Amino acid sequence: MPVRRSLSLLAALILGAAACAGPVMVAQAPPSPSGKKSGEKLITPEQAQQLFRSVDDLLHFASTTTGLGIQAPVKRALSSRAQVEQYLLDKLNEDNDARRMQQSEVVLKKFGLLDRDFHLRPFLLELLKEQIAGYYDPKTKTVYILNWVDPETQKPVLVHELTHALQDQRVHLQTWSDVSPTEVSHDASTDNADLATDEMDTARDAVTEGQAMAVFVNYALRSSGRTLLSDPELVQKLQDQMSSTSGSPVLARAPLLLSQSLIFPYQAGLGFIQDVWMDRGRNAAFAGTLDHPPTSSWAIFNPRYYEQNRPAPVPLLPNIHPMVDARYRAIDLGQIGQLDLRILTTLYGGPAAARTLGSAWNGGIYWAGQLRTATTAEQQSQTASVALVYLSAWTNAAAARAFAALDARELALKYEDVRPIPQSDPEDRVYSTSEGPVLIRTRGQYVVTTESFDLETAHKLADLLLDAQGTGEMRMAAADGLSLLPVPAQTLSSSYQHFLAGCGMMKAALPPGLR
Repeated sequence: MPVRRSLSLLAALILGAAACAGPVMVAQAPPSPSGKKSGEKLITPEQAQQLFRSVDDLLHFASTTTGLGIQAPVKRALSSRAQVEQYLLDKLNEDNDARRMQQSEVVLKKFGLLDRDFHLRPFLLELLKEQIAGYYDPKTKTVYILNWVDPETQKPVLVHELTHALQDQRVHLQTWSDVSPTEVSHDASTDNADLATDEMDTARDAVTEGQAMAVFVNYALRSSGRTLLSDPELVQKLQDQMSSTSGSPVLARAPLLLSQSLIFPYQAGLGFIQDVWMDRGRNAAFAGTLDHPPTSSWAIFNPRYYEQNRPAPVPLLPNIHPMVDARYRAIDLGQIGQLDLRILTTLYGGPAAARTLGSAWNGGIYWAGQLRTATTAEQQSQTASVALVYLSAWTNAAAARAFAALDARELALKYEDVRPIPQSDPEDRVYSTSEGPVLIRTRGQYVVTTESFDLETAHKLADLLLDAQGTGEMRMAAADGLSLLPVPAQTLSSSYQHFLAGCGMMKAALPPGLR
């Protein structure tokens, strides 16, 4: 069958291939829990029993595909909609990333990544209830079977989730996938240490979901005699379909930040694993990326750099605290990573700008503070209480100027009463807005933007950040404060992406016909 037809028939292949699984050991299914939707057809006890039996065969398939050994049986349980919704609600209430998402909500609105009137928590719960297709819980070591999903549709999702069980048995996913600090740094001694650890979660989620998607695709192609490696063009076609919101009305109205955060580990992770598998072999793609994981979204987008052990660029953050601490308390700090850059430039200038500037990106960092006078919840939810500064680095001055122009153009979408203030320095763009001054300064391959600081502080911050980068090889943030070998950091989108990835497999990763 020609490659170009294979994706259009992927849904049919999934349904057909699932029927090939046979029982190894009978596991007793628990009684079907309540939670049935009005008019919804639940699977029968016999179908549930069949699915429980199939887990062992599916686990064996995942192990054979990945080379990851089965160290212990995997527990299995039947779950109703009500139980899944409670699971998601518990994660929203208890998960560290969920808390950080809510804390950073006002910062993301300041960046223009969320609308000012957007309410994160209820939308997230609605999105997850629509999107969840299955999940493995590393806390309980249990794969959950959904009692309202057709068994043949559910089997390829189960093989995806059972790949997570094998990963868990090798590296203990709870600790392996969660290495970011949970608190925001408040002093110079820890700013760069924090900037040296946090995007690791984003990259590790792309590894685990990319591996699971690779097994999912091979399982879907099982009866056709084709594989991910024999039909490499299939990955690009499947990735393209992941961008479709067909059958997902909540996802269709999600902000780009959330939709891209949800899709990234499946879409980019699958491409990353495929490239490493084709370049270095199965062991490197599975056990190898678990034992020696990439550390940034930049590495996921550029797998050859991962293979070459090439570190991602992370500019140095100098000690800004003497300038800001008297008036502001730190509420967010991190990287504008390559995934964030793609989202920002798509919003600012469309897909063409994102493609052009994405290839010229060379790192970025930001710091956000909130007025100490903002003491009530209402005051702290207002973007006017937040000031931010961010530095982006580019491989050439033309790209820096292009980004500065996009950044300036976006101001009218974020603020009211945007008016340019003439400047004698052609590298400076200054604007008055409804939330205070904005300074955009370009120097060579760097751009510094400050928003809502008074102009005297803004100029001092821009000088300090630009001078700290030097004129030679970029100085990099590291755990000991300064290093010429960079390690990636927390990004604008990482807590969203990490939280969503931890909730289970999302329907957006499935071909539209199976959602």
